Amino acid sequence: MAQGGKQRGNSEKRRRILDGALRAFAKKGFYNTKVSEIASEAGVADGTIYLYFKNKDDLLISLFEDRMEWINNRLEQELENLEGGFEEKLHGFVRMHFLLVLENRDLAEFITVELRQSAKFVKEYDNPKFGAYLKILQSLIEEGQASGELRDDLDSRIMSRAIFGALDEVLLQMTLGKTKPEDVEVRTRMLSDILLHGLCKR
Repeated sequence: MAQGGKQRGNSEKRRRILDGALRAFAKKGFYNTKVSEIASEAGVADGTIYLYFKNKDDLLISLFEDRMEWINNRLEQELENLEGGFEEKLHGFVRMHFLLVLENRDLAEFITVELRQSAKFVKEYDNPKFGAYLKILQSLIEEGQASGELRDDLDSRIMSRAIFGALDEVLLQMTLGKTKPEDVEVRTRMLSDILLHGLCKR
């Protein structure tokens, strides 16, 4: 096999393992899932997993990095296509985050449920892809400050984490429940309004 074909084959097999891991973790949880079950979901032999990943923890981190890179790329592309100012873009950002529960419930559950349960992941992993996600949100806030739509006395780094915290908790509730398309729109409007205008009557 030519070198290019071999590389494509390896890339495809790695992708199948990551996809299989996502399905397996969503079904049984990270700790209860055996490597053999991931292999079965991916359609590969058990030993093949270790040709691409050192262990199950390495697979968890690789899966997170892969999926967060996809989410970040999508957010950047979608935000570029949105017209209007900060309010429209924040609304679009929130909506894209919540759409995960409809478009890929396994991924939404992996991000909101499984990662919370891995102390090793939380304590030891640097999270560069999550840092990139926060940077997208931070840049959006700074654009709003530069345009005069947002207060300029706010720390954009703290605000990006605060907004993510709100998004993550609402997405968790949606993931654990029976979310319908209309629920995404309702929660998007509600959270966007709270973030933009606060809780007090106007």
